[in-house]
Amino acid sequence: MGSPRHIVALVPAAGQGVRLGEQLPKAFVPVGGTPMLTLAVDGLIASGVVDHIVIMAPDALIDAAVAMLPAGPVPVSVVAGGVERTDSVRAGLAAAPLATHVLVHDAARALTPPSLIARVVAELVAGHPAVVPGLPVTDTVKAVDADSVVTGTPDRAGLRAIQTPQGFDARLLRDAYAQNLPATDDAGLVEMLGAPVRVIPGDPLAFKITTQLDLRLARTLLADNPTRAVVRP
Repeated sequence: MGSPRHIVALVPAAGQGVRLGEQLPKAFVPVGGTPMLTLAVDGLIASGVVDHIVIMAPDALIDAAVAMLPAGPVPVSVVAGGVERTDSVRAGLAAAPLATHVLVHDAARALTPPSLIARVVAELVAGHPAVVPGLPVTDTVKAVDADSVVTGTPDRAGLRAIQTPQGFDARLLRDAYAQNLPATDDAGLVEMLGAPVRVIPGDPLAFKITTQLDLRLARTLLADNPTRAVVRP
């Protein structure tokens, strides 16, 4: 028999969110009266597939992060994040030495349905070493050079807009981070090792709250369906 599974969700929450234009770091900005970080953690707990959650918060806001977290069946730890997102994920990995599988989930994707989280974990448990949710790209995408001149038009049928949580075999993700290579997401680091990354259908509600328009949309969605703000089992 193999070792028991231990699934840990890492939630980077140390970013300042400059594009959002709020006074607070992005993860602490309220949506429908509840901070994004709390909504994201509630969704992870409600999925029923996570054994431990580690939040990487700004050092000065660790106590504030602890105070806003729900008491429940899943233990939640808060550690200091880093300047860059990759630094925060490294800190989270260090705080989860027993993890067999790791989810990396943006606090800014606060409305992510618990069912999507469960589907990512189901694919991991089925044996896929890396799993990410994604949506088909609906806009035409242009590749441009340094002078903003179009160099090509990729076929959007083969493109996906990737969301979180991104799920990984824990050893694979640790190996990827050990390479100290630049990437825009965790799956990109794993791809550099040559590991296959499986894309499963994402969910429109897992959009990232990055701008004021995104924030208005999220608040409107919760105002239309306030029960979504309370997803604790």
